[in-house]
Amino acid sequence: MDLNTLWFILITVLFVGFFILEGFDYGVGILLPFLGKNDTERRIIINTIGPVWDGNEVWVLTAGGAIFAAFPHWYATLFSGFYMALFLLLVALIVRAVAFEYRSKDENPRWRTVWDWAIFFGSAVPALLWGVAIANMIHGVKIDAEMNYVGTFFDLLNPYALLGGLASFSLFTLHGAIYLNLKTTNTMTERALRTTLRIGPVATVISVAFIVSTYFATDAFEHLGVDPGFVPMGSLLSLFGAAYFVNTKRLGWGFVMTCLNLGLSVITIFMLLFPRVLVSSLNPEWSLTIYNASSSPKTLTIMSFVALIFLPIVLGYQAWSYWVFRHRVSAESELTY
Repeated sequence: MDLNTLWFILITVLFVGFFILEGFDYGVGILLPFLGKNDTERRIIINTIGPVWDGNEVWVLTAGGAIFAAFPHWYATLFSGFYMALFLLLVALIVRAVAFEYRSKDENPRWRTVWDWAIFFGSAVPALLWGVAIANMIHGVKIDAEMNYVGTFFDLLNPYALLGGLASFSLFTLHGAIYLNLKTTNTMTERALRTTLRIGPVATVISVAFIVSTYFATDAFEHLGVDPGFVPMGSLLSLFGAAYFVNTKRLGWGFVMTCLNLGLSVITIFMLLFPRVLVSSLNPEWSLTIYNASSSPKTLTIMSFVALIFLPIVLGYQAWSYWVFRHRVSAESELTY
């Protein structure tokens, strides 16, 4: 395995971590205005992710930094071509971060309601746009021979990409609903369970529709074949596994299944890409790959040593933080947010 492939795998791992951890994070934010019937309940919901939401964001920041350092041409084309979408994403994340910090600074109900909907907006927009972006990466975008994106913002809003956005939005919402089952008590848990049972079938139908359309809108047949293998099939089966465990009220295993679904889905997307990192819809030969978009071998070597040292430290710290804040949140808990 060469260093180009190694860094492609590492970036895949970072996106897997981001989609799993930030997935339930976004889902909780999306459900906040609907599941919380009063201020105390909404504070309980926010405090289930309060200690971890900013740490979850680090995964995508690290992935972006890794793309910039390992595959600078990928970074340049992606961020220039998807500029407006990424700008909207950034605005939503800024609004979301401010909302978490400002929401409980004033007891005025109107003040808190505004920030509750800001959290919803800051969670819903990224949940949708990440699916749109990922779908466009495998569907193909207008990249010319000079690695420049020559399309428009509206070219990114094609039916296949929008379906991908709906798939990510629904899966994140389901992931968040199951997470709330595990982190709340009494009435909130019961309400979260009812919501999970409603969202699950919708997320499943949209996901299956996206999978089927992928075989028509991309070169999935060429890269995966009729029998896609364990990873793509595992992604779909884990979604049905989540439905089984939710219906039998074994929510811990249901959460494991949605984690597997999101993780294996990301791996499947990157399997479809490899060795490309961004597909050109104008000419397949103009696609960016892990070789024509990469940094020098020396840069990749230095980065590999840095990652070998610091990645275990980061993983250990995040695991420790989740262990510290593992308990359920109730009205009797100290509600910081």
